[in-house]
Amino acid sequence: MSPLSTAADAGKLLSPIRLFLFALAAGVLVANLYYVQPLTALLAASFHIRLSWAGYLVTTTQIGYVLGVFLLVPLSDVLDRRSLLSLMLGANIASLMLAALSPNFVVFAFSGLLIGMSSSAVMVITSMVASHAPDQSRGRMVGTVMTGLLLGILLARTVAGAVAGLSGGWRPMYVIAALAVSILLVALRQILPAEAPRGTLQYGKLLHSLADIVRAEPLLRQRALFSALGLGTFSVFWTGLTFLLSGAPYHYGEAQIGLFGLVGAAGALAANTVGRLTDRGHGNAATWGLALLTLASWVFIGFGAHTLVALLAGVLLLDIGVMGLQVAHQSVIYQLAPQARARITTVFIGSGFVGAAAGSGIASASFAAGGWFGLTIAGATMPLAILLLWAGYRLRKVGRPKHLEQACHLR
Repeated sequence: MSPLSTAADAGKLLSPIRLFLFALAAGVLVANLYYVQPLTALLAASFHIRLSWAGYLVTTTQIGYVLGVFLLVPLSDVLDRRSLLSLMLGANIASLMLAALSPNFVVFAFSGLLIGMSSSAVMVITSMVASHAPDQSRGRMVGTVMTGLLLGILLARTVAGAVAGLSGGWRPMYVIAALAVSILLVALRQILPAEAPRGTLQYGKLLHSLADIVRAEPLLRQRALFSALGLGTFSVFWTGLTFLLSGAPYHYGEAQIGLFGLVGAAGALAANTVGRLTDRGHGNAATWGLALLTLASWVFIGFGAHTLVALLAGVLLLDIGVMGLQVAHQSVIYQLAPQARARITTVFIGSGFVGAAAGSGIASASFAAGGWFGLTIAGATMPLAILLLWAGYRLRKVGRPKHLEQACHLR
């Protein structure tokens, strides 16, 4: 294939069919991080560990994702993304098979770390779409990919729960996931063009430029912090949900727990709508409304320890709020520095998954210390912090920096 070199080539790359495939790829890859959540009880029994310890397997996978975002995704600013994606997806397949064959807790945790690192390929896809999308429709196109990603996060629980329920174990899920990524690898290699080099790889300078961009860009720092808090509250709930539903008063099995992902998936449908709103200049209003919605969801979640209706309402509101916020944030950051979108993505998503990893750990610790009430308080503090910080930022009117373009150059 010839290198991508013209605007017409870029338009072909983002045709509706290819955009759908990119959204599907985002969902398949990010789902790898979340299959473990409804399987924690099975994993605890299989490896003879406490349930709360099995919850830390979620954290391990998310830490791997953060490492991949910071160490691998920036390479897509200079390397041929087709080759980079091929290598990362190949590593992902091998990691999933290692998980399926894991004989003990330590090996599974290590495989989860590798799964997380290689699944960060989803951010290479997202930054590529943002790079080639026209300014007037970037929010919608990124929102489409994010819809796929968010559906992957939520439906992973449903799929994993169903597979575990039918097979009676957790290993088949990882074999199926490896097969899905193998098909994805073949499909992406067919549609992705080779790219001309966009610079000389100077890995140390590339990573160092991340710090330069963070220092130079207050809007990126703001939205990265919000992403950490948003995915943190999301992770507190979804990690802790298994603890609640597997015990009194529900006593649900893996398949029933997985079905909750279907409720949350409705929230992913908000992503494209929020993308269109931000394209029309309503990003600030969306940030206010979605943060308030996320905070309100925890009131219902708190009562969810006693009533299923309240819990289901909380799931829906939480997912609409968090998923919508992620799209609103990305619509802001992708207006910055076109030549450094992979590195901007690295800072933003890396921060988000630091929050997600912390959230899964907080879920285990807060549930162990204070039960569902303690977990609810921990989760609700994060959207409250977003609202307070956002009010402060609006009062200070944080704006664009003067030297961002210079900070993005590899010097």
